[in-house]
Amino acid sequence: MSLIPSFFGSHRSNILDPFSLESWDPLKDFPFSSEPQFARETSALVNTRVDWKETPEAHVFKADLPGLNKEEVKVEVEDDRVLQISGERKVEKEEKKDTWHRVERSSGKFLRRFRLPENAKMDQIKAAMENGVLTVTVPKVEAKKPDVKAIEISG
Repeated sequence: MSLIPSFFGSHRSNILDPFSLESWDPLKDFPFSSEPQFARETSALVNTRVDWKETPEAHVFKADLPGLNKEEVKVEVEDDRVLQISGERKVEKEEKKDTWHRVERSSGKFLRRFRLPENAKMDQIKAAMENGVLTVTVPKVEAKKPDVKAIEISG
């Protein structure tokens, strides 16, 4: 309860009221919930880290996906040069007799998308999974060396 009266109707809480006990939730009016279940479901998406490096021969993507096997991961390329890495980390089954003290490992669906540059060979992309690390290699089109033609100088 606030000691300052509200000027916005009969609702006694106001985010501008320093004595209000109600906390302000900036996400409460969005179409998704800020409940812990939502946070758990999206944490896998947020925690999927991907490195992208370019070598003279290829673009190389490496994603840390601990605990997943290659059957649980999809690598796709869309027509408009977009590389998509997706999958799902399943929630561990709970036993009625188990008592959980902490749950920190993420679970849920994940999806990462990368627009590939013009020099990518779209038909030669390869993917491999080893020790929980997905490596996607996108070969590059060889850069044409400019033709240099000597011009004779007259005079």
